[in-house]
Amino acid sequence: MKLLLTSEGFTNQSISNVLLDLAGKPFSELSLAYIPTASNVEDGDKGWVIDHMVGFKKLGFKSIDIVDISALPKDLWFPRLQAADVFLFEGGNTYHLMHWMEKSGLKELLPELLKTKVYVGISAGSMIAGPRFSGKLYYSTNIDEYNKNKSLGLVDFMFMPHLNSSDFPKVNLENLEKIAKEFPETSYALDDNSAIKVVDDKIEIVSEGVWKKFN
Repeated sequence: MKLLLTSEGFTNQSISNVLLDLAGKPFSELSLAYIPTASNVEDGDKGWVIDHMVGFKKLGFKSIDIVDISALPKDLWFPRLQAADVFLFEGGNTYHLMHWMEKSGLKELLPELLKTKVYVGISAGSMIAGPRFSGKLYYSTNIDEYNKNKSLGLVDFMFMPHLNSSDFPKVNLENLEKIAKEFPETSYALDDNSAIKVVDDKIEIVSEGVWKKFN
């Protein structure tokens, strides 16, 4: 299983190079399935979504398909995921994304699909890859009880994005350390210039910024 878990996507060349290494092909030969579902319930300016998509286009993927698992029936989205080389799960509302991962049935199908595909996450898309997540510092309302926040369990650590980001003023090392103590799993806090590369059980931090491991 191959995963690239990011805070903010392909913010530097180091992170982009990791995807090429995981996929084993140049961008010109890679088909991307972009899953924007987590962003659907976020209000306000969606410029960050557009910025991400422009960035994907600039990387030169062979094709980019938009596959919203909350808007399409399985008989439409499943073949399109099967045809892709890379799945990219957008950021946004972690709880909403997990709701649709379960309701659509993709949660159960994903491990088999990832035998031949690469999983890329941005923010919420990275947070759900672990055994659980915490939304306490990322949302204005207290919605931190989602079935004990159990998520995909593709990796055995918690991913905490946007370290020291001006868009998330509460997401600093002091607060993240407190959150990490509430859970038994290892936690990684990463800024927007950092990512985690996972190949089966091997973990590698890829960073041109700041990151911290807890537990």
